[in-house]
Amino acid sequence: MNGCEWTVDVVQPQLGRVTLVREGAEPWTTSLRELMHHPRCRPSTRTRADLPAASRGRQPKALADLPPQRRALVALRMEHLLEVETGYRSGDALRPAAGEPRPGYDPDTTTLTQRRQHKALELRQAAAADPDGARALALDRVSYRTLIRWDRGRIRFGAVGVADDRWLREATGRRISPAVREALFAVRAETLHRSKLTAKDRERLVHQYVRETHGAQEPVPSYETLRVVWREWFGSTGARQRYSRSAARVQENATGRHVVVHRPGQVVALDTTILPVKVREDVFGEAVSVHLTLALDVYTHSIVAFRLTLVSDTAVDVAMVLRDVMMPLPMRPDWGEDMEWAYPGVPATLVAEFAGHGVAGLPFFAPETVTTDHGSVYKNHHVTEVQRVIGANIRPSRVLRPTDKQAVERAFGAIQSLLFRILPGYQGVDVADRGVDPEGDAVLTVAEMEHMIATWIVKVWQNRRFGAYAPSWDPAGDHSPNSLFAASMVQGGFALQIPPAELYYQLLPTHRVMIHGKRGVKIKNLWYDGAALDDYRFAASGRGGVARNRYVFHRDPRDPCFVFFQDPRTHDWHTLRWTGLPEEGRVPAFGDARVREVLREVRRRGMAPKSDAELLPVLLELIGASVPVEQWPARLSPGQKVEHAREVAQVAAAAADRPVPAPQAAPPAEEAAGAGGATVTPLAWRERAETGQCAVDAERRRRREQAVPARPVPPPRLGERLRAVSLLALPDEDDTTVAEETR
Repeated sequence: MNGCEWTVDVVQPQLGRVTLVREGAEPWTTSLRELMHHPRCRPSTRTRADLPAASRGRQPKALADLPPQRRALVALRMEHLLEVETGYRSGDALRPAAGEPRPGYDPDTTTLTQRRQHKALELRQAAAADPDGARALALDRVSYRTLIRWDRGRIRFGAVGVADDRWLREATGRRISPAVREALFAVRAETLHRSKLTAKDRERLVHQYVRETHGAQEPVPSYETLRVVWREWFGSTGARQRYSRSAARVQENATGRHVVVHRPGQVVALDTTILPVKVREDVFGEAVSVHLTLALDVYTHSIVAFRLTLVSDTAVDVAMVLRDVMMPLPMRPDWGEDMEWAYPGVPATLVAEFAGHGVAGLPFFAPETVTTDHGSVYKNHHVTEVQRVIGANIRPSRVLRPTDKQAVERAFGAIQSLLFRILPGYQGVDVADRGVDPEGDAVLTVAEMEHMIATWIVKVWQNRRFGAYAPSWDPAGDHSPNSLFAASMVQGGFALQIPPAELYYQLLPTHRVMIHGKRGVKIKNLWYDGAALDDYRFAASGRGGVARNRYVFHRDPRDPCFVFFQDPRTHDWHTLRWTGLPEEGRVPAFGDARVREVLREVRRRGMAPKSDAELLPVLLELIGASVPVEQWPARLSPGQKVEHAREVAQVAAAAADRPVPAPQAAPPAEEAAGAGGATVTPLAWRERAETGQCAVDAERRRRREQAVPARPVPPPRLGERLRAVSLLALPDEDDTTVAEETR
């Protein structure tokens, strides 16, 4: 009962009561009537005569429990039994072997009893002729009754019923006394927090514990027995001590519950890896490595969002990836109708009307749980605020539990084998498989690689047939991520919820600062101002708590040129510009690292700028605008080139994520042919330098105009009055008088 067996200890038939005992439990006294009608009272399988010996007290035996050589013997016995029953060793009269049926086994002329007697006689004669061979085939002691017993076992249990119970005898294991068991667990707890020890060292500790706790007379098994028992109980000792302690701690705190994913969006796995293909950055055309971030829906195995970044992803990148999961993917100009939204129940025109653009055939939904690794980017306060805004739970995977995030890891491997390996610039899985010059083989830019991955996901991955990931309710069916998402829509419906454009601002990091009456707000050592602050200058916000009387501003770390302010009264979002930006013209892209470099340079020079407009020349000088265009790439190191390319890529990503177009569009990139004409890569370094020079000229012009607001009238040029009158014309009397007075 209750999964364990009880033993009858005392029976009182005159009182109709019985007492049951079990090891490790208190005696249980109950009535015979209650015991007979108890729902969990059943006969023990250890005493049932209708079960074979190999299945008593254990799970039923199966053919897979036998070793390969024993399976061959079972197949041979089955052939003999089928020949006795049908006359054919295959058991089918339509597939006879040569000479079948033999005279002694012809079912038309013999009975079953005769065939059994003939088979027993045949096997005895074969055993007498070759005793060793018959003993090896386990056919040396087969009688008429043995054939009947085999036949009954075959009818009841299949082919495994022919096997001897001795082949599947009970595995009793090794006899470990309670004292040795106690010592093993004590040594395990002790060595788990110490440096790594060998099996011999653990054996000495076991002997020491038993001797000091239970006395020297207590027997201890041999070293080999202790080694095998330790491996069976605690696993292999090949892991590092640090990981073993982590796994033990997780095992102690584990609840034993398994998460069953049964709808899209229930669990989304998020992970980042280095792209195994070298690509060309869009500024100098240098070969660089980029990071690929994937968001995979665990139920449908749909890649619902991805990002390429020149550096490892930050908290803002993670927030934007989660935003992409909730947003429909827009159609691109070169995508056909076969890649458009095509899910039942929700027409593509309806989705396009809600989204404001054509929607590609990629699922979008609000994630419920996001599973990540233990990177620091997923543990900061910004990501904690992001999960509150989108209403999801961001949970890291358990330590040493690869099954928590195996789906996205497998997706990385599948994309590598299906797409990345055939692209030029592929680096291989390690240094040994690396090509001679993957940097020289790189021909795709970051933008081209992003477009290729997006096209491949929508067109190939989402329509690729499942292998081992078919749903449990139709394991043999043909399903793809798109078809499985469509089936879930039919079963549970689809919530057409597209987040508003303001979600971008809500997912940015926040800063709580005071508003200066004249200069605006200072965030990260830069001043921002705009007309949206006019109604709140010299006024407190009225907020309580830690940020008392301060206002909340949102800022994208990828583009320090702007911050965003939500009006407390209307709740409209406004963009505030950096006060150092010129009114006209463009400024090269820069990031927070460049701002810190500018401030260090200002302190080094001993400058005391009265406004951020005085920082612009220093910024442009550090970016490289003062270097001639023809010499700029040659004057920069490879690290500086990557830094410039990173700044341009981050600003471009921030502009693409903003719900409104960027205030200043980037100039179109020119295409420059590579060496030998084989590689065509857009090089934007010339445009970047010219943009910086134009910004310097615009700043100088603004300062001159500010210094001289009213321009004086220039004097007339020399000889202008003489050129106005012809020299051959006779002067009038008035003119003669004027001329004499002049002399």
